[in-house]
Amino acid sequence: MIISVLKAKKVLVTAGPTHEYLDDIRFIGNRSSGKQGTEIAKYLHKLEADVTLIIGPVSLELSALGKVIRVETAIQMNEAVIKAGPFDIAICAAAVSDWRPKEKAKTKIKKTFGDKPPVVELVENPDILKNICTSENRPDLVIGFAAETDNLLSNARLKLEKKGCDWIIANRVNSENPNMGGDENEVTIIKKNEEIKLKRQTKEKIAELICETIVEEIST
Repeated sequence: MIISVLKAKKVLVTAGPTHEYLDDIRFIGNRSSGKQGTEIAKYLHKLEADVTLIIGPVSLELSALGKVIRVETAIQMNEAVIKAGPFDIAICAAAVSDWRPKEKAKTKIKKTFGDKPPVVELVENPDILKNICTSENRPDLVIGFAAETDNLLSNARLKLEKKGCDWIIANRVNSENPNMGGDENEVTIIKKNEEIKLKRQTKEKIAELICETIVEEIST
């Protein structure tokens, strides 16, 4: 039943961080490991979905996943999403940097004794999730992720409304909940009129439960 529902469905999964370069050595980034998004892509692949994984700089083994596009920056990820589409389902698990340096230094930014720290002007990156939601070929189901340090559910629901997606998968990230980069996760699937809490367990199991919820959604 599950396979017949997802077989040949074109599914986008984004995962991992983005690196926004200050110079050839330094970058603005985050602690995302790409594990949760990769586990979702793996499970969808098992269910015979036509999965495209677009992933930022991570150290994961991805050879068994089929269509994998590796990128570094938010602009590269946005361009890859546009080029690879359209999709029936989009799952945006990547932790995309909201901003990037306006200009990348041509050489390493050197520290000289007595100098003040450099001032870095930032500009906004493409909003990949919102772009997918407002695109002419919008997928039938668009799922975003929200990593929050506080006010988890209210912030995630606000993101759901602002981006225009169908679900937000919310997880708390702080010193007491080391979900980012770890092997376990605890999330809440937020729909417009429903919330489904998934207790702490392996990211592999979380991925399985998320995919089963997707199957239920598109089967109704």
